[in-house]
Amino acid sequence: PVEVEDLSKHKKDSEELVIDERATEIVNTAKNNKRRICAVGTTAMRGLESAVSSDYMLNTFDGWTNKFIFPPYEFSIANAMVTNFHLPKSTLLMMVSAFMGHDLMKRAYKEAIIEGYRFYSYGDAMLII
Repeated sequence: PVEVEDLSKHKKDSEELVIDERATEIVNTAKNNKRRICAVGTTAMRGLESAVSSDYMLNTFDGWTNKFIFPPYEFSIANAMVTNFHLPKSTLLMMVSAFMGHDLMKRAYKEAIIEGYRFYSYGDAMLII
């Protein structure tokens, strides 16, 4: 969980990522053709956002990222996302809030609780469009 008031001071764990040339070609072609690009999971989303070029296209990437995405944040690559229902005060929930907007996120989570959805890694998932 995040335990600092100033989110810019939170230290995010690093993840190792590889985005190869073929993946960048597919994603950038889809982006140029205004197609839907769906990040499947928060690691995929962090990877995409860690490899964005200055002209908002995807670069190849082979390394580690500790990118911490929280509101407000303007996403550059994906315009859809599949993710689990995350725990309160988690960095993953903050990324989801940045992606779908805080009010919609609160409504979705309220509905998930009412309907008995399971949270965390082995729980239910949602598609955010």
